[in-house]
Amino acid sequence: MKKVVVGMSGGVDSSVAAYLLKQQGYEVIGVTMQIWQDEEQAVQEENAGCCGLSAVDDARRVAAALEIPYYVMNFKKEFKEQVIDYFVSSYMQGKTPNPCIACNRYVKWESLLQRSLAIGADYIATGHYARVVKLENGRYTLQRSASIAKDQTYALYNLTQEQLSRTLMPVGDYSKEEIREMAENINLRIAKKPDSQDICFVPDGDYARYIEEEVGVEIPTGNFVTLDGTVLGKHKGITHYTVGQRKGLGLALGYPAFVLEIRPDTNEVVIGTKEESMTKTLKANTLNFMSIEELKEPMRVFAKIRYNHKGAWCTIEMIGEDELLCTFEEEQRAVTPGQAVVFYDGEYVLGGGTIV
Repeated sequence: MKKVVVGMSGGVDSSVAAYLLKQQGYEVIGVTMQIWQDEEQAVQEENAGCCGLSAVDDARRVAAALEIPYYVMNFKKEFKEQVIDYFVSSYMQGKTPNPCIACNRYVKWESLLQRSLAIGADYIATGHYARVVKLENGRYTLQRSASIAKDQTYALYNLTQEQLSRTLMPVGDYSKEEIREMAENINLRIAKKPDSQDICFVPDGDYARYIEEEVGVEIPTGNFVTLDGTVLGKHKGITHYTVGQRKGLGLALGYPAFVLEIRPDTNEVVIGTKEESMTKTLKANTLNFMSIEELKEPMRVFAKIRYNHKGAWCTIEMIGEDELLCTFEEEQRAVTPGQAVVFYDGEYVLGGGTIV
C-alpha cells in the first residue's frame, strides 16, 4: 500500500483530499505545517485561512473523524527564510511579490516532501484545485482543474519535475460545490468553513506596517512623479504601493491615476494615466518549464499575469539563458514586476517565471 502525507490546513479542500485518498486505498497520514504562528497570535488570526492556529484544531478533528494518524510539523525556519524574507525584500526593491507561490515551491513542497520521504511516504498531497498529469513526452505537468473558476495552477507553476512526480491532487477533478457536498456527506464539521483569503502572515492586510516591523526602520516618504519627472505630491513610502494600483493614492489630478512604476533608488512612485499603464510586452526570468524541457523556438501560448487575470494570448521567445520575452496580442494593464507570469498550452501549464 502506497503511503501519502496530506498537508491538512483544517479547510474543506485538504480535508476532502485526505478522505478521497483513503477511499482510493492509500495509507494516509495527515500533517499540518506550523509555519509562522505563535500561540499568542491565535486570537487575531482565527480566520487567517490555510495557516492559522485554528487550522490545527480543525485538522486534528478531521483526521480523527477519518481515522488517520495526524502530526503537526514545524517549518517556521524555512517559512521565515523562503517566504517572509523574500516578501519583505521584494517590497523594499519596489516589486510586488507572490508569497503563496514561494511558499508552495519551497515550503509546502520542498520541505514537506523531503520530510515525508524521510518517514517513508511515497507521495505528498494537497487540496489544491489542479491535476497532476504525466505527458507522452515523459514530463509531468499540471492540468487546469475541472472547475476553472477555482483553478489554482497559477500558484503552482514553479514546482519541479521531482516534486510533481510525487504529488497527488485529488480535489482537482471536482467543483467546489461537489467538495463541500462530500464534506457534508461524511459529516465533517468544516464543510461550510469559508475559504482562506489574503496573505496568511499579514492577517490585517497592512503590508507596509508589517514590513516596517520586520526591517525595524521607518520607510521614508518620497515624491509621486509623472513619467517626465514632474512632482505631483508626497507618497507614504514605497511599500504602500504596487504597480497598477489606482485606489488610495490620495491624489486629485482630474483623471484616474495609476501607479506605473516604483523606483526604490530615487524613492519615487511614478503615476500616469490608464493608457500609460498599458503594455504589450513583458520580460520574465527565474523560469520554470513544466510540460516542455526548454523553449527552443517562439511559441504562441495563453498567459496569466496575476492570479485573477482572465488570461491573454501572446508569443513567447527566449532572449537569454534564463529570460524570455512575452509579446501580447492585445495590450495588458498593470504588468507588475515581482508577480508571476504563467503560460498555458491548452489545458496544461507550459511553465512560467517572474516578471522583470
